[in-house]
Amino acid sequence: MGTYALKRLIWKRFKRNKLAVSGGIIVLALCFIAVLAPIISPYDQTEIDRKQILEPPSSKHLFGTDDLGRDILSRMIWGSRISLSVGFVAVGIATLIGMILGAVSGYYGSWTDRIIMRFVDIMLSFPTFFLILAVIAFIGSSIWNIMIVIGFTSWMGVARLVRAEFLSLKEREYVLAAKALGLSDIRIIFKHIMVNSMAPVLVSAVLGIASAVLVESALSFLGIGVQPPTPSWGNILTLGKDNIEIAWWLSVFPGLAILITVLGYNLLGEGIRDALDPRLWGAERH
Repeated sequence: MGTYALKRLIWKRFKRNKLAVSGGIIVLALCFIAVLAPIISPYDQTEIDRKQILEPPSSKHLFGTDDLGRDILSRMIWGSRISLSVGFVAVGIATLIGMILGAVSGYYGSWTDRIIMRFVDIMLSFPTFFLILAVIAFIGSSIWNIMIVIGFTSWMGVARLVRAEFLSLKEREYVLAAKALGLSDIRIIFKHIMVNSMAPVLVSAVLGIASAVLVESALSFLGIGVQPPTPSWGNILTLGKDNIEIAWWLSVFPGLAILITVLGYNLLGEGIRDALDPRLWGAERH
């Protein structure tokens, strides 16, 4: 099967999965909201109105206001930038680290593989969330620190996926031919093997964004993530916790935003995984 035909088959399978398409629409909508936040936000995210404190949802404030009179819809729109940027940057860091370590481990094997995999096992033995809490407590809770810490504590799954792919692909004919031609290991790893092992990495990255959004929201909810007045869905939820009996909208709307975002990325990731599964291509062609 040619490359073009293969792409058409993958796209056809993806389009037939209604849940995956729904997830893709959710993700695209969230990205557009984040990019267009300065345009579509009805109010300034930090604008305080003492006359509108804890106002319920209305035509003036669709999602209500918080304890300082700030518009919740505006803060959630701007908060989408924080949540999604943390997801993309953290997953980018984790994917890069995991791909490099997994590639080296799977390609060279022997003692290199044993050392890297034991390091992976050690990292997996730590409760990830509590490790993040401990590191953030030491280095501070800026948005960049959160991105970096989540990225540096989330690469182990990617490393295992890439290692497994390399163990299988490094014995293929085209790799043996590249070695016979005297190509360098770096060129073989990144030009010949890595490009053919990207499918599971892509799925892992999409699913990882959902996990990163959850972690950032949890950190902000606990007060050690994104700090006010910068809005994030997690610190809006914290206000909801403090005013749960009189301001239900502070909990419901950001909670729904987190739920929909995570659901969208999970549906998209599952759909991509099904579309890329080669075991289903033969049945699809017939």
